[in-house]
Amino acid sequence: MRAAIIKHTYDAVMKPHIQASSEIIEKPAFTFIDLFAGIGGFRIALEQAGGKCVFSSEWDKNAQETYFKNFGEIPFGDITKEETKSHIPDNFDILCGGFPCQPFSICGRKKGFEDTRGTLFFDICQILEEKQPKICILENVSHLTKHDGGRTFRIIIESLRNLGYNVAYKVLNAKDFSLAQSRERIFIVGTKQGLFNFEKIKKGESVVLKDMLDQDGDFEFLNKEEYTLLDKTYVKQQDKTGLIFCGYRNKGIWKKGIRPNTEYLSRCHRQPNRIYSIEGTHPTIPSQETSGRFFIYNPKTDKVRKLTINECYRLMGFPDSFIKSNNVGEKYRQIGNSVAIPVVKAIIDSLIEQNFLNQSAENDNVRGYIQQLEFCF
Repeated sequence: MRAAIIKHTYDAVMKPHIQASSEIIEKPAFTFIDLFAGIGGFRIALEQAGGKCVFSSEWDKNAQETYFKNFGEIPFGDITKEETKSHIPDNFDILCGGFPCQPFSICGRKKGFEDTRGTLFFDICQILEEKQPKICILENVSHLTKHDGGRTFRIIIESLRNLGYNVAYKVLNAKDFSLAQSRERIFIVGTKQGLFNFEKIKKGESVVLKDMLDQDGDFEFLNKEEYTLLDKTYVKQQDKTGLIFCGYRNKGIWKKGIRPNTEYLSRCHRQPNRIYSIEGTHPTIPSQETSGRFFIYNPKTDKVRKLTINECYRLMGFPDSFIKSNNVGEKYRQIGNSVAIPVVKAIIDSLIEQNFLNQSAENDNVRGYIQQLEFCF
């Protein structure tokens, strides 16, 4: 299916690459470019806020296909190529993207921008240096702050500062933005005028799994003998994540090195075997779990079933109308690689409210917030 779609659209769309949004915004509140676009999570959030995408880039062919189905355009490919960068327009307002983080391999004798050479972040820096947009919004795993003893993150922040950006960052959890998923990601916001205040972001109402599930459908239930539920005295909600771990699947395990009578620990410590109550949140949906082995327990019906693929997309804030890949494994991989849409939407809404899309924004707007940028490594 992918080959058929790509074949008949490449000549028309890629030569020349005419990007056409699925929803034409005649007078956008701002313009943005969508880097490492995946299947368009950032784009949906920014378009919801009134923005218009003027360039997109994604190297993965399967993700390109899904992006095309939903936005009517095939993203440009490899952003490391100068040919790709040559199509980026001037005078856009925001650069956004969930960039991959490869190890920064050189010894760090130089500082900032030059230390990023050979990584995809270096390509972001090149674009920022040349185009100088008002704002950049970057997303990555929360562990980024600890990678290589904190050195990688320090280089990223110093690089953005050296390019003329005031940099704020914070780890945000999707569960705080009306999604029943505990998903922590770090967001980095660079601004030309003033310093973005994360504390002014408006969070959403608290929800749990049962609030976001399908009420009926072709569900995949487990038989009673296929799982073990924990005694109720051991079931409690985790304060930080909102998770309620309540059981595990009775899957075969490696027995070598397992102490007698502790086999259940091996089962329950493997994430795909875990079962969570719908009275709490769901753990982070990963990109590596391409079989969708996510199991939930309904105390009212006393049944365990697999989370559906539609529910996985809903837990990331994607609308039910979103057109998914035809390949099951790709569906799970693509959503696991995506971004929680309501979190990005809350950030862009706050940027607008804090007047960062207006060139006259003053540094005094965020006086006293600079302490967030101190490093504690």
